[in-house]
Amino acid sequence: MLKTEIRNPKTTHIDKMSSLEIAKIMSKENIVAIKAVDSQCEQVSKAIDAVANAFSKDGRLIYMGAGTSGRLGIIDAAECPPTFGVPQGKVVGIIAGGYDRLVKAGEGDEDRGELGINDLKNLNLTNDDIVVGVSAAGGAAYVIDGLNYAKSLGCITVGITSNSGSPLDTVADISICPDTGAEVVTGSTRLKAGTSQKLILNMISTGAMIKSGYVYENLMINLKPSNKKLRNRVIGIVMELTGKNATEAEKSLVANDWEIRPAVDCLKSE
Repeated sequence: MLKTEIRNPKTTHIDKMSSLEIAKIMSKENIVAIKAVDSQCEQVSKAIDAVANAFSKDGRLIYMGAGTSGRLGIIDAAECPPTFGVPQGKVVGIIAGGYDRLVKAGEGDEDRGELGINDLKNLNLTNDDIVVGVSAAGGAAYVIDGLNYAKSLGCITVGITSNSGSPLDTVADISICPDTGAEVVTGSTRLKAGTSQKLILNMISTGAMIKSGYVYENLMINLKPSNKKLRNRVIGIVMELTGKNATEAEKSLVANDWEIRPAVDCLKSE
């Protein structure tokens, strides 16, 4: 039986617990997910380097998954343009059954491998791209068939699963297998397994962006300020890098279309 499907002996009587007890046991189990991710840092670092290499060839990072796994990939992809200033489409997330599955579950879609292949074909996949398949159980045909198709084109593939020895673990060029174990509610992989997936996706995309020059020191040097909060953040970044006050920083940003790098260069050249 899959590790993600076995019963958790610590929560057999969770239905009799108080709300505080439920919160505490779930918090302790979340720590299991964090430790499981920590054990996979070497494999995650390989994925970071592979994605950065794809970016250097103008390739894309493509996430694919079904259900929760697909939703998490789309979330990570959507956050990259505003955070790092990369163009739309540089990081892509696809989900079995299409974007309607973001808000309406359709669990049967994960068994349709042809959907994964077709979704990648619709992206005009090339061997410069890297495909990251996400599946807690590691057996979603949507992901497995998609990765096999990607490999047939010469793409590097990454798998994220909580079950070592699963088809995804076997097919991926780089396999990341955090052993999150039994869930608090049996089989509910949106919990610990999902938590581990989110953490790993954060690490892969952020690490690759850092290696690709989209972060200076620990600052979002390419941040696109699309609201008041982000404009204030950008002003703070320019102040931090130049030693100028807020008025001077904002004036330089306005003169440079709110682009941080030229705004900083102008102030440093004064």
